[in-house]
Amino acid sequence: MKTVMTMDFKEQLQNEVLRVEEILDEYLPAKENFQKIIMEAMEYSVKAGGKRIRPIPMQESFRMFGGVSKLVEPFMAGMEMLHTYSLVHDDLPAMDNDEYRRGRKTTHVVYGEAVGILAGDALLNYAYETAARAFDMADSEEMCQRVSKALRIFMKKAGIYGMIGGQTVDVMNEGKPVEQDMLDFIFRLKTGALLEASLMIGATLAGADETKVLVMEQIGSKVGLAFQIQDDILDVVGDEKVLGKPVLSDEKNRKTTYVSLHGMKQAQEDVEGYTKEAMLLLSNLKNSQAVCNTEFFENLLVMLIHRNK
Repeated sequence: MKTVMTMDFKEQLQNEVLRVEEILDEYLPAKENFQKIIMEAMEYSVKAGGKRIRPIPMQESFRMFGGVSKLVEPFMAGMEMLHTYSLVHDDLPAMDNDEYRRGRKTTHVVYGEAVGILAGDALLNYAYETAARAFDMADSEEMCQRVSKALRIFMKKAGIYGMIGGQTVDVMNEGKPVEQDMLDFIFRLKTGALLEASLMIGATLAGADETKVLVMEQIGSKVGLAFQIQDDILDVVGDEKVLGKPVLSDEKNRKTTYVSLHGMKQAQEDVEGYTKEAMLLLSNLKNSQAVCNTEFFENLLVMLIHRNK
């Protein structure tokens, strides 16, 4: 399943990325006082580029369920900070020990390992501070309740039952044989949890009911699995210059991947399968008239999965 990359879609996507950059500029802390180096390291990390694949789908989920205010924006900024903190720590010598990400030196290489650790810590804490600023925008008790629900999703999907839990299992089993059920667990938590959270938060803030929020979680799970399998594929066949990071790093780190477990052909087929399952769930929502126009969102999800970097 390939997305049709029309000029309209490309232009809208570019505009959405630019909008996310503007939101990040608005919410990143000012670089001041004796501790300004940590603000500089935070900004260096967050502004390193990237596809912004969590805040943009969050915004689209919000719009699809009728959201029109700026209520979602603190969560968009917070989600990108949260994701970036995980990358900063992932690159550290104790983890993957990567010197380059997105084509430039990683945070710990530029600022030193100690500040690299602190920059990740700072982004994690500031992500929660930023998302909580949505309470200041809530103009009714109902809106406050939506923000509260969204914040609980945000925190749970980032923690031991989400991204950190998946990362822990991944790190503890590096270099060891990993069976399919454990690999699926790692993928669902380490990669899928923040995508699930993004779609759930957007829907929650827009006022979607619990059933529809759970459907968005399922869509995020399918997309997350496909996304991570594609990441494993790119680590084998990707172009290092396009990716902006070394290829074959999983093999170097003796990590079990979807490709090493099932082979390239099966991995590519399963990317297609999970993509179709996600699109079917979205189609059912559309057919039930539960959501507004989904064309851009559909193209966005398929493009993210079938990316080359």
